[in-house]
Amino acid sequence: MYYLRQDVKAEPLIWRWYAWPHLISPVTAGCNISERHLRIMMSYIANPKIHEQAVKDPKMIGGPFIDLGGQQVEEVKKLISYTKEKCKTLIALATQYKEFDKKLLAEGKGGSLEFLYPQIPEMLKGMIELVYDLNSQPSIRLIESLIYKSYYDDSDQQIALGIVTEDFRKFVFSTPRIYQEDEVYLDASFSDRRLDKLFRMKQEPGDFDEIANTFQISESKKNLFYSFFTKNKPLISEDNNYFGKGVRIRYFGHACILIETKDITILIDPVISYDIKNEIPRYSFKDLPTNIDYIIITHNHLDHVMFEAILQLRHKTSNIIFSSNNDGCLADPSLKLVLQNIGFSNLIELKEFENVLLSDGEIIALPFFGEHCDLNINSKRSYCVSLKGKKFLFAADSNNLDPYMYKHIAKYIGPIEIIFIGMECEGAPLTWTYGPLLTHPLSRVNDNSRTLSGSNCEKAWTIVEDLKCKYAYIYAMGQEPWLNHVMALNYSTESKQIIESDKFVERCKNNGIESERLFGKKLWEFKNDNIETGA
Repeated sequence: MYYLRQDVKAEPLIWRWYAWPHLISPVTAGCNISERHLRIMMSYIANPKIHEQAVKDPKMIGGPFIDLGGQQVEEVKKLISYTKEKCKTLIALATQYKEFDKKLLAEGKGGSLEFLYPQIPEMLKGMIELVYDLNSQPSIRLIESLIYKSYYDDSDQQIALGIVTEDFRKFVFSTPRIYQEDEVYLDASFSDRRLDKLFRMKQEPGDFDEIANTFQISESKKNLFYSFFTKNKPLISEDNNYFGKGVRIRYFGHACILIETKDITILIDPVISYDIKNEIPRYSFKDLPTNIDYIIITHNHLDHVMFEAILQLRHKTSNIIFSSNNDGCLADPSLKLVLQNIGFSNLIELKEFENVLLSDGEIIALPFFGEHCDLNINSKRSYCVSLKGKKFLFAADSNNLDPYMYKHIAKYIGPIEIIFIGMECEGAPLTWTYGPLLTHPLSRVNDNSRTLSGSNCEKAWTIVEDLKCKYAYIYAMGQEPWLNHVMALNYSTESKQIIESDKFVERCKNNGIESERLFGKKLWEFKNDNIETGA
């Protein structure tokens, strides 16, 4: 009987790229394959040295440059051919969508759109509705469920297993996975229940031969696969499961926070470090409780809904809470359909001010403005968790664009004990995430003005004042090094995000509010009216 080692990573891959929600929904997947993956790979084989030099420049971090040291050009060429063949249907789907969108924008001038239905491309017939907003601006509404039934294919999904020795990993948006000798690739769709059995072995022992046979591990890879397991029982603390009378909160890094009472466990935005030897204190997968009652996803960005984490937690998770979204907008694919198609059930969709009742409180979904480049994104919520008379607000990356919203929220939910708020107040431009979905190019001026930005000091302080918070913590800043493969951030003391968050902490403290910019790990425990904190 063996355990899966705590330092074994499990990266989800699709068409050899790190998987995220926009690669699951078929139309957004086709757009990203043609406008991101193929473009980056073609650029690399044309001039690998430019890519090699760019990834060494801190100013270019997060850019469209493949991090393969200028090598493996032939492998990338083969991946281009493979992609064009395996993804030809999705590429054609995205192409037809954009060509017809151009036609709709050119010919939809306020009159009836019925004349355009016979001209809908073959691949989209019966799967889209042509609509106007009240200002007679035309757009396409996707019938996403039908599109999944016709075009979703999970046959190229894999899990890459390997030993984690350091936090650094190559930036996943721009570097595909060229097969490596020190990894084992499981040909398993993300919904495959065999994965639950494998990941359960991080806590419970299992039969090695059985799991190797289950995944049909080849003889050439069997010794490497064997090295990922150990007979040693993991050193799991008795504190993993909370049995106190109060409320315990643990910060796992970035926007990942665990809230517990003796009766309930709630995990928000799981992005979790592996258990490696490092000078940065951290909680890892082994520090999670035996069972998770609710996972809450605040919004559909890769650093908040990370497949790599939630797939490893599926076997121990009872429910997932997320925001409802069924409007068929290309930029806002349905999280429900994404989660269903990667194997999750017991999904709870919440609209603003809807709630889930708990034995000692409730979870309330609240509005969340900004951080999405002025796009009409509905798959985003902040959440107030009320337990044992204490209220905790997880404001995610909320940009307080209209302070009157939080004045309304304050009337509804009352004073807040702790607020957690992101302050990445100078975010990436629209095209960084949403560029492949655009039908028409955006000017650089407009692109740089529409950013993935959260609140600055003044905006965040207004929220704290309105909600009468006793504690105010900055989180979701992407500073933990185990986030760099998805965030690609490199702050300095002169970075606006650091300057503004430092100002916020100082302002809170000057007004008698406990505050800090969280990093690594932290613990709070509420016992009656007392709070205890720890590193």
